[in-house]
This record gives sequence, structure tokens and C-alpha cells, in this order.
Amino acid sequence: MKRLAPLVLLLLAACGKNMVQQARYDSYEPAGLFGDGMAMQRAPDGTFSREDAARTASEQRPAMNRALVERGRDRFAIYCVPCHGRDGSGDGIVTERGFPRPPDLHEKRLVEAADSHFYAVMTQGYGVMHSFADRVPPRDRWAIAAYVRALQVTGQKPARNEESAHAAP
Repeated sequence: MKRLAPLVLLLLAACGKNMVQQARYDSYEPAGLFGDGMAMQRAPDGTFSREDAARTASEQRPAMNRALVERGRDRFAIYCVPCHGRDGSGDGIVTERGFPRPPDLHEKRLVEAADSHFYAVMTQGYGVMHSFADRVPPRDRWAIAAYVRALQVTGQKPARNEESAHAAP
């Protein structure tokens, strides 16, 4: 085993290639690798960037239906209740821990806001609220927006008592 180590080191040293400075082509440099003589090639037809796919998916609001609202209720309970509270009034548990109180989702300005406003706030963040784009997929953001709208339309705030104040719906 001791004789094998120097042999391995000798073989590695004999490679003579510097791993930092390797031969390469620049993007617009001529190269004989491909038929057109250029190093950079066009993307195959029908391909698109990951960013374009995410933007396209996020721009398409799903149709409002019961399943979407129920999914939104579940996601709201996971991601929104800690700050906004179960009923969206902004009295989540984090306010008891000294964090700023978020707006009441039943405020007139938010009732009059477009559904896309809620989607954009979840995507980009707003004020002290951080973006949830890395945690909540686009379809779930639309589902949460649909549930917020359902909370606003019904105008109902669940009965509150000490035990159920912060329980999931």
C-alpha cells in the first residue's frame, strides 16, 4: 500500500494539465466543433428558459372553483396564519412576539385590490413581508389569493376564543 501512494502521485503529476487554465472556446468564437463553424449554438426549437416557464405559469390565474379555494385555505393556514391570523385580521401569533402587525385583509383598500395584488405580494414581498416565491409555487399563490378573496367576500371572521385563536382552520 505504501508503494502505491508514490505511484499515484507520480501519475497525477505526469498529467501535466492545469485544471484552472484549460483550453476553451468563447461564445462567439469560430470553432470546428459544429457544422456551422461556431462555438455557440442556437437552442433547439421548442426549448425555453426556466425563468420564462415560471413567468408564464405565474401569469396564468387558474379558474376559481371550490378545490382552488380549499387548497388556498390549507396553504393560508401554513404560510399566512402565523402573521395574518386565522381570519386574516392581522393578529397572528408573531405580533405577540414583537413583530409588526400586518394589515387586516378586510381593509377597504385590500378588498378593492385585484387578485393579482395578493399574488404579487406573495411573489415579491411587500413592506416587512418577505417573498414566498421560493416556498410557495405559483399555483398555490393563486390558491391563497382565491382564499383571501373568499374571506373578504364572505366578510365572516370566525368566532375567537383563547384556545382557537391561532389554530389552523
